[in-house]
Amino acid sequence: MGAALPKHDVFQAIADPTRRQLLKLLADGEMHVTGISEHFPMSRTAVSKHLRILSDAGLVKQRKVGRETRYSLQPEPLLELKHWLSYFERFWENKMVALKHYVESEEVDGQ
Repeated sequence: MGAALPKHDVFQAIADPTRRQLLKLLADGEMHVTGISEHFPMSRTAVSKHLRILSDAGLVKQRKVGRETRYSLQPEPLLELKHWLSYFERFWENKMVALKHYVESEEVDGQ
């Protein structure tokens, strides 16, 4: 049988701003839940719930070190998000090109 599907998908997992902050924090390296909790104005239990959702989506890995649980970022699932967003880059690129032309034309007119 194949691997079980994640309980949460990447899009659900990153929808919450706290979970996005957690991912940024873990990008700097592995941390234990107490150390992570110090960065947030919420209980350690609330932080653990957010970490569980990220773990369910495959974005965070946990491992036991003695009595401590340590968490680390697993960025591979973010590729799904990157691929989805890349479709829309063409719209951003068009806006940036138009802005560049506008700014350059204003500079020429203003000289």
